[in-house]
Amino acid sequence: MRLTLVGLSHKTAPVEIREKLTFPAHRQEDALSALLDAPCVSEAVIVSTCNRTEIYACTCAEDDGPGAIIDFMADYHGLDRHELVRYLYISEGEAVVKHLFRVVASLDSMVLGEAQILGQVKEAYEHSFSANASGRIFNKLFRQSFELGKRVRTETEIGENAVSISYAAVELAKKVFDSLEGRTILILGAGKMSELTAKHLVCNGVASVLVANRTFERAQELAERFEGEAIRYDDLYERMRDADIVISSTAATHYVVTKDRVAAAMRGRGGDPLFIIDIAVPRDIDPEVNDVNDVFLYDIDDLNGVVSSNLDERMREAEKVEAIIADEMAAFEAWLESMEVVPTVAAIRAKADSIRQAELAKAYKRLGGLSEKELKTVEAMTSAIVNKILHGPTNRLKQSAGEVDGVMYIEAARHLYGLDSNPDGRMPHLGFLRTLLGRSEKRDQEGASGKETGEPLGY
Repeated sequence: MRLTLVGLSHKTAPVEIREKLTFPAHRQEDALSALLDAPCVSEAVIVSTCNRTEIYACTCAEDDGPGAIIDFMADYHGLDRHELVRYLYISEGEAVVKHLFRVVASLDSMVLGEAQILGQVKEAYEHSFSANASGRIFNKLFRQSFELGKRVRTETEIGENAVSISYAAVELAKKVFDSLEGRTILILGAGKMSELTAKHLVCNGVASVLVANRTFERAQELAERFEGEAIRYDDLYERMRDADIVISSTAATHYVVTKDRVAAAMRGRGGDPLFIIDIAVPRDIDPEVNDVNDVFLYDIDDLNGVVSSNLDERMREAEKVEAIIADEMAAFEAWLESMEVVPTVAAIRAKADSIRQAELAKAYKRLGGLSEKELKTVEAMTSAIVNKILHGPTNRLKQSAGEVDGVMYIEAARHLYGLDSNPDGRMPHLGFLRTLLGRSEKRDQEGASGKETGEPLGY
């Protein structure tokens, strides 16, 4: 078997291509069943989000695993195969493990450090598990990736700093107010960005939402989404007295909020601060509004500054995440090596016992006349001798499985005991680990890692 990945993402394909290759939840069972119909595919997980579609599979090492997956993708969605491969990337071997771990750790996301992808991969694995499409390898690999995701969230701060405009607005608001609990926001303009910013503020505790728009019906539509209140545009400044936070994003080509009108609205507030976020371009709010006492005005450049600073912080945290990934990859490889030890030890013991029994049969013919008790004594004695001779070497072989060069000990043992030998004495067995992770003997000796091509497949 070999680990195989075929996929596309926001890095390789535009949205009009990505949307043609999705596998929604209600179609996952059918898709996995069709994929496993390919003779060379034994396990599979399909990760399908708005930003990526990736198929992870255990495929026969001697077959064209990537080609079988591409055929499935093209056939299942009725797409032209030659057109599809322009947007695909492949990985094989240990590069698949590293890629999955980077995805779950959110290092491969459109927004570095976002937490949503971990839940999406969990859901994909659950679909596979429920459809009996995951087996021993993927049950271990994906569950370990989830542990990695937990480590990333608890041992690093990669998701702590806002790296989107809407989240940056929330972060700035938290600096103005001790708490957003129970606060009131006023949305000026019913655009997508102001709606998204309002959504994040509400998720962080804001209780009441007021919406003002030149088209009152549009204000009503947006207000309903937040169980808020639509207000007439002419009542903007009067209702501004009730607000703690104002979000402005209109399509106006001039200032729609002026210093004098805001100063008038601030009278009678008893010094309560007013936080104003101007995310419009051109700006909606006269910069002089910031001179009004107890008013805190931020525009799109201020928010971009926060995003840039926080992105730098996340990049520094990403270095810690890479170290966690390396640690978890080593742990997964150690588990794979332990899988090789068990059949190797069993094969050694089976071969030794076969030799023991053959020699006993010869001895019985020469000795003759042994009683039942004597036969049992000889049987027990020879069995004990074999067990004691093999006890030390096989125990040390098991212990070596978790070491960096454990697979080489296993290969040496198979060679010394003549397991899997061809008639000419050559050893075809490269080990389960090498085959699954796509390693050659030379690469193992050099300590090389798997390779992700990231290039068109050329099929």
